[in-house]
Amino acid sequence: MWFAGPARRVPEAGRPGALRLGFDLKPGMRVGLYGGSFNPAHEGHAHVAETARVRLGLDRVIWLVSPQNPLKSRHETASLAQRLAGARRLARGPSMIVSDAETRIGAQYTLDTLRVLKKRFPGVKFVWIMGADSLASFHRWRGWTQIMREAPVAVVSRPWAGLKSRTSPAARRFAHMRVPSSQALGLADAGAPAWVYLRGPLNFASSTALRARLRPSPPSAGDAGPRQGS
Repeated sequence: MWFAGPARRVPEAGRPGALRLGFDLKPGMRVGLYGGSFNPAHEGHAHVAETARVRLGLDRVIWLVSPQNPLKSRHETASLAQRLAGARRLARGPSMIVSDAETRIGAQYTLDTLRVLKKRFPGVKFVWIMGADSLASFHRWRGWTQIMREAPVAVVSRPWAGLKSRTSPAARRFAHMRVPSSQALGLADAGAPAWVYLRGPLNFASSTALRARLRPSPPSAGDAGPRQGS
């Protein structure tokens, strides 16, 4: 879901009618696509999704739980089932949908995902949602300039990422296409490329911190097992 090369075909991309994604969307809907590993999902993710839903006037926000982020270690990534379950506990209300659509369509990269969903749901107004920490590294995503031209992008402020994200290569490259936050409600109707930076109260939850907290601590010297000869 994260990265994509140009014009590459993925399973089902040419046969959108065959997709079984577990959700249905109607033409004219404003729909946010919120992709990530959610490893694990936390309140910060819910904060980003809800902020985007309210500020952009979205009908739905779809949490796209990725099969595997190419920039992250498989060793540290929980199973898809575990990550889906964690996201569902946090995606509250009928407007929030948690989906394994990328696994179903065989898409590993964001650009593939956007192209398949746009073909599957013509007339739906998609917006890509990300936290400011993702914007800071967005230029590392394969095909990132094409992603910006496929759908408008909403960036929600995250702790310690404000300056780095707003001065990132992606922010500088598309500075002329930035929409004032006062016009965020019209972003879904804007033609890509267009993006908005949404400031607001910060939620300090972090997947990295949660994984570190859950990781077993190394045994201390006093916890060592029986030594040879004892």
